[in-house]
Amino acid sequence: MSTTKASESLEPRTVAVMDTTLRDGEQTPNVSYTPEEKLLIARRLLGEAEVDRIEVASTRVSEGEHESASLITKWARKNRVLRRVEMLGYCDGTASVDWITSAGGKVMNLLTKGSEHHCRMQLRMEPEEHRAAIEKTVRYARRKRLAVNVYLEDWSRGVRDSFDYVFALVNLCRELRVERVYLADTLGILAPADVTRYVDLMTSTWPEVDFEFHGHNDYGLAVANCLAAIDAGARGVHTSVNSMGERAGNTSLAQVVAAIHDHSDMRTGVIEQKLTGVSQLVATYTGKDIAANAPIVGRDVFTQTAGIHADGDAKADLYGSRLAPRRFGRAREYALGKLSGKASLDHNLEALGVQLSSEHRDLVLARIIELGDLKHTVSSTDLPYIINDVLETAAEQFVRVEKFHVVVDDQDTPTADVAVSYMGRIEKASATGDGGYDAFMRAIKKAVKSFEFDVPVLEDFRVRIPPGGRTSAIVETIITWNQPAGRAHEGVFTTTGVHTDQLNAAILATEKMLNMLVQPNAVRAGKSKAATRKRKKGSGSKARKKARAKRG
Repeated sequence: MSTTKASESLEPRTVAVMDTTLRDGEQTPNVSYTPEEKLLIARRLLGEAEVDRIEVASTRVSEGEHESASLITKWARKNRVLRRVEMLGYCDGTASVDWITSAGGKVMNLLTKGSEHHCRMQLRMEPEEHRAAIEKTVRYARRKRLAVNVYLEDWSRGVRDSFDYVFALVNLCRELRVERVYLADTLGILAPADVTRYVDLMTSTWPEVDFEFHGHNDYGLAVANCLAAIDAGARGVHTSVNSMGERAGNTSLAQVVAAIHDHSDMRTGVIEQKLTGVSQLVATYTGKDIAANAPIVGRDVFTQTAGIHADGDAKADLYGSRLAPRRFGRAREYALGKLSGKASLDHNLEALGVQLSSEHRDLVLARIIELGDLKHTVSSTDLPYIINDVLETAAEQFVRVEKFHVVVDDQDTPTADVAVSYMGRIEKASATGDGGYDAFMRAIKKAVKSFEFDVPVLEDFRVRIPPGGRTSAIVETIITWNQPAGRAHEGVFTTTGVHTDQLNAAILATEKMLNMLVQPNAVRAGKSKAATRKRKKGSGSKARKKARAKRG
């Protein structure tokens, strides 16, 4: 073997990733994207995350589906990625093909029955009839210059119960020169050992066929099954963002990409640092929250809670792994509560740029543990206020909404008047808006302009009350903000406010956001002013002593 060939053989094999968030993922209950939302998700998946291909529509569903597909193909053609956009079609002769071509598509994923049971019981067809319908549709697609891939729906049961049926179907696909054959575990019934056995059967029987694995997560095994499939010779896997899909959903895009990179000798072309962003985008459009403990993209997955873990990280990164948060554009966090130790506090103080003496640090830690015993979780944004309280600082906040007056009625445009204080200065402003809180935020932006604050964009606004439905119940308002890169406190962060009134709760959350913008600069400024006052006081005392001595 030549040196060149030897080096090439050491290169990791590439696995294709086809994401079906916009087609199969849209089968999640109560999820439906607008055409514009579909376009934006498609652009993020192809243009930023760089998945290999996306599936964006099912034919003959609705006018809205056709409009979405057309928007995406128009963008894809302009950006020369049209062949990476796929659409699901049916064995209906000309109908699906004409739908795809009219939407500007170039690739059809033909849905066929991958098990004899489905063929006979759902289609009410003999296998020969179904194969004839497949051939008719594929040949028409060829005349329309469409590339064709074939889904074997319910393949997982077909390969187990009726391999002769599957054998005839795949041979037909070979004769028709379809580009790829998709092996669908439609009901998510397989375990990794089954996947290894059956995918190996397919790839060894037809080594020249490009097989890809389409898994579902009914047993929570979708990612493991994908690893088994590619180990058995599958050349691609199918995913959806946040595991969107029917029942327990499809294979998670973020999870399977990380697993392939860390637990196989293969690679994908997906950009890991873009996975969190596209995950949050899909969660926003669908209204389906990401589980806090969802691997890779969950809110809590890069947060250490136990003090012993924080201590180990500080000493030698003992609790780190290949799943480093920086891979995914995130950072390690250390929760503060009753399990916290000195190392947890030190990590958070370092992030804030605040230094404390050992004595003061112990006092702050004791207060955090006390709050933890009361089931209160202390966030990094709470920490400056606890420090101020423990150190008996005069002002607990650097920014205050000193006064506000919001008027909303059914006759006039909502108005707001505010007064905001910061480091001894007070600014006032008035504004109108589309609602009471909108008017308030517009007035706030005017008022803090002279403070040179970069007010972030409001990304999400949620209100929660305890069960029971009482009108007098406490209201918790949770606001998610997004600060562009290069500005103070950049990135996505959340603040909360609690009050008996919804607007007051929102204003408290906004006030907290404003204080986050000035931390830790205001802490340093406050210390600097105190030190200056102390020096002046000391120098004045010395001067008085000298004067008395001179007079004496």
